Amino acid sequence: MTMSAAQTSPSVSEEDRLRADLYNYLGLILSAPPDELLLAQTAGLTGDDTELGQAITRLADCARTTKPQQAEREFNKLFIGLGRGELLPYASFYLTGFLHEKPLAVLRSDLSARRIERAPNVYEPEDNIATLMEVMGGLIVGRFSTPSSLEDQKTFFNRHIAPWAGHFYADLETAKTAMLYSAVGSVGKAFMTIEREAFRLTPA
Repeated sequence: MTMSAAQTSPSVSEEDRLRADLYNYLGLILSAPPDELLLAQTAGLTGDDTELGQAITRLADCARTTKPQQAEREFNKLFIGLGRGELLPYASFYLTGFLHEKPLAVLRSDLSARRIERAPNVYEPEDNIATLMEVMGGLIVGRFSTPSSLEDQKTFFNRHIAPWAGHFYADLETAKTAMLYSAVGSVGKAFMTIEREAFRLTPA
């Protein structure tokens, strides 16, 4: 879902790089089932005593006991299914109950203004949670142009992510067919709480 990537600016802080890394990771694992390499990388993650750190530790533990075929079956049951999966990971659905509604139109307008285009081989609507995570990570490090200011990040987050992503991750955490992805939900939910609070404390 991106236009050609720009070089990451050396002015991006280490903290912001880590934020972008987590956004990009969530975007990656929510866009397709993890392969053996991504599962191995996930198994190597280490957490700490914070809520997010504990969620990361749980995710790493789950990844160690998950085979790629299991992850693929789980992903398909959650997001694809026969007709539809257990969850519909789209802003329009979470905010209106329907797909392809106003939240998607508003997002497309914002992305167009930023000259961010959907890749030709991507057919998912842009308000998919994976795409929004990828875009947010790209804004932080300047993948699309220059790194976005904290105020600009706050605007994008509050408009397109904050109203629904926490609810989605909570649903993923408790989804009946989720095992590995339940842990992904825990990580996403904790991360969204941190980001929402950090942006709330950012001066207007």
